[in-house]
Amino acid sequence: MAAISQEELEERVAIIHRFKALLEQQRGKFQEYLTVLEKQQDSISNENPENLLAHTELEQQIVKNLSSLQKVIVPMKKLYNTNTSVSAAEEAAEIQKIQDDLSDLQEKVLKQNEINRDLLRVHIGQLKSQMENFKNPYRNNRSVYANAQQHKIATLVQVEA
Repeated sequence: MAAISQEELEERVAIIHRFKALLEQQRGKFQEYLTVLEKQQDSISNENPENLLAHTELEQQIVKNLSSLQKVIVPMKKLYNTNTSVSAAEEAAEIQKIQDDLSDLQEKVLKQNEINRDLLRVHIGQLKSQMENFKNPYRNNRSVYANAQQHKIATLVQVEA
């Protein structure tokens, strides 16, 4: 095996440390995302639209941050894979553990996201059903108010799946 220069060794170590830091940052973001999704589930169950909106906006920010972070991680991973040496086995084991944790978190995020989507589908279906069963007391009256009220209800309450 050919000896490597001190400069090359330092470069490899720097790549390993940077890659590890990026993965840890990504793991933190996924954990934050999972927490937001769990709170979002509570907001859906409690029918709290203000909190649901806030969680959705926070979720969008986290996804955007994860996407940006992933754009940095992909090339760093390529550098890491081409520069990892046998002497860095301990660091490589730590990095593998972080990557395994990330995979687990990604699975949990996807499952929680599916749970939230299913809950939202159920709530939207219930709302549609309630609206279909809504009786307008002015429907058969011939007053101007009855026609205006009927039109107002039809335009204000439109929910799409």
